[in-house]
Amino acid sequence: MHVPDGFINAPVSVAAGVVAAAAVGVSLRGARRELDERTAPLAGLVAAFIFAVQMLNFPVAAGTSGHLLGGALAAILVGPYTGVLCVSVVLLMQGLLFADGGLTALGVNITVMGVVTVVVAYAIFRGLLAVLPATRRSVTVAAFTGALLSVPAAATAFTAVYAVGGTTDVAIGKVFTAMVGVHVLIGIGEAVITAATVGAVIAVRPDLVHGARGLSAPLKLRVAGELVDAPAAAPAPVAARSTRKVWITGLVTALVLAGFVSYYASASPDGLEKVAADKGIDAKVEDHAAAGSPLADYGVKDVDDARLSGGLAGVIGVGATVAVGTGIFWTVRRRRSDELTATSASAPTAG
Repeated sequence: MHVPDGFINAPVSVAAGVVAAAAVGVSLRGARRELDERTAPLAGLVAAFIFAVQMLNFPVAAGTSGHLLGGALAAILVGPYTGVLCVSVVLLMQGLLFADGGLTALGVNITVMGVVTVVVAYAIFRGLLAVLPATRRSVTVAAFTGALLSVPAAATAFTAVYAVGGTTDVAIGKVFTAMVGVHVLIGIGEAVITAATVGAVIAVRPDLVHGARGLSAPLKLRVAGELVDAPAAAPAPVAARSTRKVWITGLVTALVLAGFVSYYASASPDGLEKVAADKGIDAKVEDHAAAGSPLADYGVKDVDDARLSGGLAGVIGVGATVAVGTGIFWTVRRRRSDELTATSASAPTAG
């Protein structure tokens, strides 16, 4: 659903940019409460993983494909504020390095793909957890549902933006029906990927899933033929709960997906591209400002072998995203730590 330049007029693009900037500003402050020494590097990894999986377009209908948006996944794994920042980093890397998503439309893309997906998915996720049993399975079910509904919500948000600032004269009803229809199907893929990823992390390190904190199911023991709760174990020291293995495993997975598996992704246009071509939304599309980038269209310039070119581009993208994302999140975390230290130092001591 990467909106290119030329779909939305300049005034609405600027307005969306202001909304996106405000959302990022709020998220930078909110992320300080979500990030700690363990989750800060993982947030950068989540951004890189989303970048990698977005390269894996999957077929959803005849001549149409879809890919992960990632807002639900990021919000559940590292928190909603950090989730908005994760998706924003991905979109920034894609726009600047790979000419994917217009630069003048960056505000539209962050608002639609980042803010809307995170807000809708996390609200549904938390709402379901409030009524479901406090188990890990409930977290996975809630993640599936939130992700599923976040995608058509984003399609609806794009339609609303297009209704206000679209550059072509197309009946909004037709745009809405086509966008929501195809993105409901894409939402199923989003939900499967999100639930599978969240479930996999919960299985090995539930303490690293923001949305699962405090919901771990007690260990059961069979005593005299009946299942009873086992005594609660003392929490392991922070040092014993290193994130190194998870980080390495996640990074290797992202590199394999972007560097190898992406070659087998569907070549069909994604949901927005297909609707735009069918309905004439793309009549005034503009060339991307970064079209001359050596990584444009997810290939390395002057590398003739398509598999090698795409694989190298994917690996570079994952590396750039994890580096930029981790740098941003560590900076946010360090600023929070500095503020806490300053507050403690200025607090009056008992005489």
